[in-house]
Amino acid sequence: MKVEQNENTGWQEKWPAPAKLNLMLRIVGQRADGYHLLQTVFQFVEWCDWLSFHPVNDGRVGLSSPTAGIPEQQDLIVRAANLLKQVTGSLQGVRIVVEKNLPMGGGLGGGSSDAATTLVALNQLWNTQLTKQALMEVGLQLGADVPVFINGNAAWAEGVGEALTNIDLPENWIVILKPDCHVDTKEIFTAKELTRNSKQITIADFIAGQQNNDCLAVVRKLYRSVGGALDDLSKYGNAKLTGTGACVFAEFSSEEEARVAYTALSMKWQAHLTKGLNRSLVYADKKIE
Repeated sequence: MKVEQNENTGWQEKWPAPAKLNLMLRIVGQRADGYHLLQTVFQFVEWCDWLSFHPVNDGRVGLSSPTAGIPEQQDLIVRAANLLKQVTGSLQGVRIVVEKNLPMGGGLGGGSSDAATTLVALNQLWNTQLTKQALMEVGLQLGADVPVFINGNAAWAEGVGEALTNIDLPENWIVILKPDCHVDTKEIFTAKELTRNSKQITIADFIAGQQNNDCLAVVRKLYRSVGGALDDLSKYGNAKLTGTGACVFAEFSSEEEARVAYTALSMKWQAHLTKGLNRSLVYADKKIE
């Protein structure tokens, strides 16, 4: 690919693709096609992957450094860019550089966030002018978590995770632990012992404290290191599993409390200290709505 020169300041800038946390996850049913019906709460954190976009003159989409073991055209980032081209009829090309910080298989939504940032960024850089709602519909074709990252607000989610209601939550300090394992989401959702008939609750119920994760018992059983991380983190705060894991997290009302936990736990675990955000960094300093 030959890179073009382009004066649009959005080109070659670094665009954030933040992690998300599931502050609660209930499985309230299952559709005929096998997809699970959920109630969950998403909040973003400051911890991000970073993407930059470089125009090319041959109309192709590619990665500067393809992910090992994943054919380039099957990578979710490349699929997102090609899907945007398909939907809008754009003939433009791009080379995408990815600075990968978020662990795979951690329940942080890194792949979905990368795809969402790709759609948001290229919608602006290619001037394809899709509305946010239209972009979310495109993102849903790539995965159930992609729309929440395009939406860019902390949200109460239902359906398969795509029916979103924006909410405001405390933006606490957060310690995240990443056990040395990769949790297979399909394995968790196909486990016979997984609860699939939780009673539906309301946002008020969540705020009042109903914040369990229905995947927790299955993940604990299958992945011992996740249980160990939960046990160690629970000595400092209310330890939770995000999504199907493997990452676990706890919220703290002050940076000082969070730093005490982080300092102690980072001697044993892959630990990260970050901050909860109700507004995604994708929209923080970009002139996009």
